[in-house]
Amino acid sequence: MVLLEAYRLAAFSTYGLLHFTKGAYLKHMKSFREADTHVDMTGKNCIITGSNSGIGFETAKVLAARGATVYMICRNKERGEAAVSRIKSETGNENVHLKVCDMSSLDQVRRCVEEFSHSDFALHALVNNAGLMEHKRVITAEGLELNFAVNVAAVYTMTELLLPQLKKGAPGARVITVASGGMLTSPLMNDLQYEKGKFNGHAQYARNKRIQVALTEKWAEDHKGSGVGFYSMHPGWVDTPAVSTSMPQFQKTLQNQLRTADQGADTVIWLTTQPNELLKSGAFYFDRMEVTKHLPLCWTTYSSQLLNSVVDSIKSICKI
Repeated sequence: MVLLEAYRLAAFSTYGLLHFTKGAYLKHMKSFREADTHVDMTGKNCIITGSNSGIGFETAKVLAARGATVYMICRNKERGEAAVSRIKSETGNENVHLKVCDMSSLDQVRRCVEEFSHSDFALHALVNNAGLMEHKRVITAEGLELNFAVNVAAVYTMTELLLPQLKKGAPGARVITVASGGMLTSPLMNDLQYEKGKFNGHAQYARNKRIQVALTEKWAEDHKGSGVGFYSMHPGWVDTPAVSTSMPQFQKTLQNQLRTADQGADTVIWLTTQPNELLKSGAFYFDRMEVTKHLPLCWTTYSSQLLNSVVDSIKSICKI
């Protein structure tokens, strides 16, 4: 097992240096069509979690600039208000709103969703961007391991509870989950809250991101034909406040090769603006392309039975 984990990390590092850096983005963007993201979003309602900085902020700003009504879900009221004010000033769009919610609390997530649950609200895009990498095993007030609470339980709860509003926004509504290429180092597993073995924040983050990608597959299967598309994506290796906080050595080592936040947000925005019929629901995207979910010889593929078991466990934990 130790040798397999070492191989997975080596394979991922090599793959990442070839594809996830700023240089790779500049190469890939030569094939991008600028018109793809210059779409009029007037009348579209978009919810973006973790949007006061980094990828979430850049996504909110561009969608606001395209005319969308944007709801920014932020944990910190002051930073959220500052982000909303900045976006309004830079885009001229007054339809940008702050909703304060700590994504580590399922109770707060439920209360936040209730604000959108009135019958006339149609949701056109939910961007699950909020994420966390905590290196110590911290347990929330609700009894959940903190990384799992934010990266999995909150994402599952918010998406499931907003499905009625997404279906009101169909056809063409979509859920975009900002996962990570780090999931390439991890198989899907039932130890959701890292109760076995010595806790490792990097490993738990990778496990969480693998689950996000798997959940996207499950949602796509369960809601086929609903007019709602489900997509996961990797933004590349991006220089954000979250990266500098959670992975300072990584940020220091690769600082000249890391992507900017707006480059990291590009595929999120592209997935938000493309017609669903041009995308593949359940797929994993990177730099505007569908890409692999598994690296060769890393033994990270899984059965539908395991996926269903994991989803059943999450559903039970989230009481949905």
